[in-house]
Amino acid sequence: MSQSLIDKYNVSGPRYTSYPTVPYWNTEAFSLVQWKASLKRSFEEHNDKEGISLYLHLPFCESLCTFCGCHKRITKRHEVEMPYIKAVLKEWRLYLDVLEGKPKIKELHLGGGTPTFFSPEHLHLLISELLMTSDLADNYEFSFEGHPNNTTEAHLQTLFDLGFRRVSYGVQDYNLTIQKAINRVQPFENVKRATDLARAIGYTSVGHDIIFGLPFQTEADVIETINKTEELRPDRIAFYSYAHVPWIKGNGQRGFSDADLPSPASKRQQYETGKQRLQQAGYVEIGMDHFALKEDSLYKAMDTQKLHRNFMGYTASKTHVMIGLGVSSISDSWYGFAQNVKSNQEYYHLLEHGIIPVFKGHILNAEDLVIRKHILNLMCHFKTEWKDDALQFDALPEVLIKLKEFEHDGLLVFNPQQVRVTEKGKPFIRNICMAFDLLLQRKKPETQLFSMTI
Repeated sequence: MSQSLIDKYNVSGPRYTSYPTVPYWNTEAFSLVQWKASLKRSFEEHNDKEGISLYLHLPFCESLCTFCGCHKRITKRHEVEMPYIKAVLKEWRLYLDVLEGKPKIKELHLGGGTPTFFSPEHLHLLISELLMTSDLADNYEFSFEGHPNNTTEAHLQTLFDLGFRRVSYGVQDYNLTIQKAINRVQPFENVKRATDLARAIGYTSVGHDIIFGLPFQTEADVIETINKTEELRPDRIAFYSYAHVPWIKGNGQRGFSDADLPSPASKRQQYETGKQRLQQAGYVEIGMDHFALKEDSLYKAMDTQKLHRNFMGYTASKTHVMIGLGVSSISDSWYGFAQNVKSNQEYYHLLEHGIIPVFKGHILNAEDLVIRKHILNLMCHFKTEWKDDALQFDALPEVLIKLKEFEHDGLLVFNPQQVRVTEKGKPFIRNICMAFDLLLQRKKPETQLFSMTI
């Protein structure tokens, strides 16, 4: 990749797990009544055919990883587990009242925080209670995020017995200096143990998360981490950029100075080298920052044009309804978004009064829905088209003018009523999506809201 393209396109930009992006939600026009109506509408339209997705946010961690941009609460007091589980189940019961029907669960994911902070017994209670009130869709997929240092055989077996077949482990980087800088020390032996245990029990997809652009990280560190990763051969790999946003996440990302971070050019070289190594090892690039073996469901979803992207990232199956449970969780009815309160205390208080603990959201208008489809197409399939009237919008001519600049740089090609991202253009997919982002263009942020695109 040329330095001139890096300099030109390395700007602050969204990762597009939604459109509109969270900073551009019209929260003033949003109400809980609207949210419930949009959710009920989508559930009635889609539950029987495709089911719904559930995301459970389990926020507790015993220590703070300073690279992390997720909502978390640091504590070593495990007596917090049971009150939290009771609250999540209470929230679920409130949603069941809204849906007025038995949901079919297509996808269930435990994220955090550290889901394996919770004991196997408490996780069993949580999941079994959810399943008692639901049916399972065909080819459902249950997954969770495990910490290699504390994911035990009991965790893996308990969740396997409940239907989980996919687990992802946060690796980040194997260099000890980098691990100390981000306060996430975990030897290769721990990752190997957790990976081997999952496979021995019967998990069909084991994923590893690797990050480039970390403090003190070099291209050689990335190569060494990928070499070790190849030894374990996970089924899928998230190889993504460290998002340095301390102005949003506060002191949680101040365990090192900005001077300790690699330059944009060095960071990009880390990705290009890592990508090349992964492809040589048989991994196929999936969407943005993801790689999978051809046997994995994520590759099969891409191959059959069924790849989807939502607040959980890339998924192998699309559901229009995604309900997020727990503090800070975001739900998606397709027609609207809603985010839960971020304080545990406020979360518990609202639930005690029988109120779904949403504090902000956005109801999509007709233009939002069309733009959302285009950005999803680009993020998942690297192409989009507008030959159908349903995919046209008033500002399309202006967007096409902006896209001409990307065509001039060789990052995309135009066909009649279609645009397709080139191989050269894939690293700039966030920038290309920004050309469709009408809300971002109409109101440029005065302060930096997003991480850098390159």
